[in-house]
Amino acid sequence: MKRILISTFYLVLFASFYNTFAQTKNAGPIIEEFGKVFRVENPDVKVDIEKEFKVVFDVTGTSEDMGELNLSLETAARFLNMHAQAGVPKEQLKVALVVHSKAGKDLLNNVAYQARYKVDNPNLNLVKALLDADVQVILCGQSAASRGFGRTELIPGVQISLSAMTALIQLNGEGYTILKL
Repeated sequence: MKRILISTFYLVLFASFYNTFAQTKNAGPIIEEFGKVFRVENPDVKVDIEKEFKVVFDVTGTSEDMGELNLSLETAARFLNMHAQAGVPKEQLKVALVVHSKAGKDLLNNVAYQARYKVDNPNLNLVKALLDADVQVILCGQSAASRGFGRTELIPGVQISLSAMTALIQLNGEGYTILKL
């Protein structure tokens, strides 16, 4: 009986401690269904809410599980949501994704994805939400050609570039910071 009381005491103590210090992640306000982030109270490096944030995510990685969301693509949703939650106006957030290599498959429409991988594209709603939030989504033309992805097989709104290198250089020249994922 004493053991049960001690175990119960520690369980209650742990639950109390956890509830006091645990943080929750929240999505939105820009991408409601994806991109949950933690709120960081009073950071030492303050977010400059007057700054225009221009970032291009260089995405090559993807899940080996064809039915699993590509977390590298979701990084764009997290970027938008965390900065909007910190007070940066949406108009000051300029985001692009340059997708190549194995990650190119994640930009296929559902019909093309199902034909190749026998499951629904788990990234479809994420990519549509990013496009709706004015994220520029660019597929490397070299990757598309090497994998046999036709333009009509892509999610509507996805753009094709000559190459990922070309798109990255051009966006960098427009003031975008390149972040490799």
